[in-house]
Amino acid sequence: QVQLVESGGNLVQPGGSLRLSCAASGFTLDYYTIGWFRQAPGKERELVASITRRGNTNYADCVKGRFTISRDNAKNTVYLEMSSLKPEDTAVYYCNTPVGVPWKWGQGTQVTVSS
Repeated sequence: QVQLVESGGNLVQPGGSLRLSCAASGFTLDYYTIGWFRQAPGKERELVASITRRGNTNYADCVKGRFTISRDNAKNTVYLEMSSLKPEDTAVYYCNTPVGVPWKWGQGTQVTVSS
Protein backbone atom coordinates (compact mmCIF):
# COMPACT_ATOMS: atom_id res chain seq x y z
CA GLN A 1 0.00 0.00 0.00
CA VAL A 2 1.39 3.39 -1.01
CA GLN A 3 1.79 5.67 1.97
CA LEU A 4 3.52 9.00 2.62
CA VAL A 5 4.25 10.09 6.17
CA GLU A 6 5.41 13.60 6.94
CA SER A 7 7.04 14.52 10.25
CA GLY A 8 9.20 17.12 11.93
CA GLY A 9 6.78 20.01 12.20
CA ASN A 10 6.73 22.11 15.35
CA LEU A 11 6.19 25.52 16.87
CA VAL A 12 9.25 27.68 16.23
CA GLN A 13 10.11 31.33 16.71
CA PRO A 14 10.69 33.65 13.75
CA GLY A 15 14.22 33.19 12.47
CA GLY A 16 14.32 29.59 13.66
CA SER A 17 14.94 26.36 11.77
CA LEU A 18 13.24 23.01 11.28
CA ARG A 19 13.85 19.84 9.28
CA LEU A 20 10.88 18.02 7.85
CA SER A 21 10.96 14.39 6.74
CA CYS A 22 8.86 12.56 4.18
CA ALA A 23 9.02 8.78 4.48
CA ALA A 24 7.46 6.52 1.89
CA SER A 25 6.28 2.96 2.14
CA GLY A 26 4.91 0.67 -0.51
CA PHE A 27 7.02 2.18 -3.29
CA THR A 28 10.46 3.59 -4.00
CA LEU A 29 10.73 7.36 -3.88
CA ASP A 30 13.93 7.63 -5.90
CA TYR A 31 12.12 6.78 -9.14
CA TYR A 32 10.14 10.02 -8.91
CA THR A 33 10.31 13.78 -8.69
CA ILE A 34 9.17 14.66 -5.18
CA GLY A 35 7.83 17.96 -3.95
CA TRP A 36 7.06 19.63 -0.67
CA PHE A 37 3.76 21.46 -0.61
CA ARG A 38 2.14 23.59 2.05
CA GLN A 39 -1.34 24.79 2.82
CA ALA A 40 -2.07 27.70 5.12
CA PRO A 41 -5.54 28.27 6.58
CA GLY A 42 -7.89 29.67 3.96
CA LYS A 43 -5.33 29.30 1.17
CA GLU A 44 -4.71 26.89 -1.69
CA ARG A 45 -2.07 24.22 -1.38
CA GLU A 46 1.16 25.43 -3.00
CA LEU A 47 4.36 23.74 -4.13
CA VAL A 48 7.39 25.20 -2.36
CA ALA A 49 10.23 22.87 -3.38
CA SER A 50 10.90 19.87 -5.60
CA ILE A 51 13.73 17.49 -6.36
CA THR A 52 14.14 15.27 -9.42
CA ARG A 53 15.52 11.75 -9.62
CA ARG A 54 18.86 13.25 -10.57
CA GLY A 55 18.86 15.64 -7.63
CA ASN A 56 17.97 18.81 -9.51
CA THR A 57 16.05 21.16 -7.25
CA ASN A 58 13.57 23.95 -7.73
CA TYR A 59 12.09 26.40 -5.22
CA ALA A 60 9.25 28.86 -5.02
CA ASP A 61 10.47 32.44 -4.84
CA CYS A 62 9.05 32.86 -1.36
CA VAL A 63 11.37 30.19 0.11
CA LYS A 64 14.40 30.44 -2.17
CA GLY A 65 17.59 30.81 -0.18
CA ARG A 66 15.90 29.67 3.04
CA PHE A 67 14.68 26.14 2.31
CA THR A 68 16.69 23.19 1.02
CA ILE A 69 15.18 19.96 -0.30
CA SER A 70 17.23 16.77 -0.34
CA ARG A 71 16.72 13.04 -0.60
CA ASP A 72 18.25 9.95 0.97
CA ASN A 73 17.40 7.08 -1.35
CA ALA A 74 18.81 4.50 1.03
CA LYS A 75 16.25 5.59 3.62
CA ASN A 76 13.50 6.17 1.05
CA THR A 77 13.08 9.63 2.56
CA VAL A 78 12.98 13.22 1.32
CA TYR A 79 13.82 16.13 3.60
CA LEU A 80 13.07 19.84 3.75
CA GLU A 81 15.51 21.94 5.72
CA MET A 82 13.92 25.25 6.62
CA SER A 83 15.80 28.21 8.07
CA SER A 84 15.12 31.90 8.68
CA LEU A 85 11.50 30.95 9.20
CA LYS A 86 8.85 33.64 8.99
CA PRO A 87 5.29 33.77 10.35
CA GLU A 88 4.03 33.47 6.76
CA ASP A 89 5.66 30.02 6.56
CA THR A 90 3.01 28.78 8.99
CA ALA A 91 1.12 25.96 7.28
CA VAL A 92 0.59 22.22 7.10
CA TYR A 93 3.38 20.75 5.00
CA TYR A 94 2.90 17.74 2.72
CA CYS A 95 5.05 15.74 0.33
CA ASN A 96 3.90 14.22 -2.93
CA THR A 97 4.86 14.14 -6.56
CA PRO A 98 4.29 17.41 -8.45
CA VAL A 99 4.35 15.50 -11.76
CA GLY A 100 1.19 13.86 -13.06
CA VAL A 101 -1.45 12.43 -10.78
CA PRO A 102 -0.50 12.75 -7.11
CA TRP A 103 -0.54 9.79 -4.77
CA LYS A 104 -2.88 9.70 -1.78
CA TRP A 105 -2.02 12.68 0.40
CA GLY A 106 -0.60 12.04 3.84
CA GLN A 107 -1.76 13.84 6.97
CA GLY A 108 0.96 16.44 6.70
CA THR A 109 2.98 18.03 9.47
CA GLN A 110 2.11 21.36 11.11
CA VAL A 111 4.69 24.14 11.10
CA THR A 112 3.84 27.18 13.19
CA VAL A 113 6.15 30.20 13.23
CA SER A 114 5.27 32.52 16.06
CA SER A 115 6.85 34.38 18.94
